[in-house]
Amino acid sequence: MYIIVAGGGKVGRYLTETLVNDGYEVLLIERLKAKVEQYTEQLGGVAVQGDACEAQVLADAGAGRADVIIAVTGDDEDNLVICQMAKRKFNVGRAIARVNNPKNERIFKHLGIDATVSHTNIILSMIEQVIPSHSLWHLTHLRNSDLEMIDAVLGSNSPVLNKSLSSINLPADSNVVLVVRNGKTIVPRGDLVFAPHDEVIAIVARNSRHEVRRLLVGTE
Repeated sequence: MYIIVAGGGKVGRYLTETLVNDGYEVLLIERLKAKVEQYTEQLGGVAVQGDACEAQVLADAGAGRADVIIAVTGDDEDNLVICQMAKRKFNVGRAIARVNNPKNERIFKHLGIDATVSHTNIILSMIEQVIPSHSLWHLTHLRNSDLEMIDAVLGSNSPVLNKSLSSINLPADSNVVLVVRNGKTIVPRGDLVFAPHDEVIAIVARNSRHEVRRLLVGTE
């Protein structure tokens, strides 16, 4: 597999090193000559100087035979241009972009970028999972949709305790898909009554996440 990494900052440098150590054929494109020289000395001939936003630079890098391009510059616009050019002009199979502003993720996906990585969202998700007062955890975002999967543990303050699933007013596009009780997994029906310490796994609309949290967890 041949992978092109565009952007030789810290992310690009460590990504390239990891991929090389894993046995992949990798080429790193970086604008600054000094960084290219440094990486060449450290990693061997896996870095070239150039602006990956330019078609000729991608062509010279062998984009026509690349399986994956990963754009990890510090500029969202550059990452979008690089990935779009790679897919449309060079038919690269998979384009992955770093997104510095999470608000741009929807735009990237709408324009056909295969996958995006937002450090901001990852950090926020990690914070929410390690703060003890938060009983609702993000499990994953569902690709190509505005839905996400969450995991909530019902404490003594949960507003849904001793209520049936059919009686609680979940927001639109939200649904409880599994309940784990005493180590046993239950596929819930409308007559299921919630009990303390139930672990509830649900699919929710992203813009309803806080409403679902208040409904399941209550005020903490």
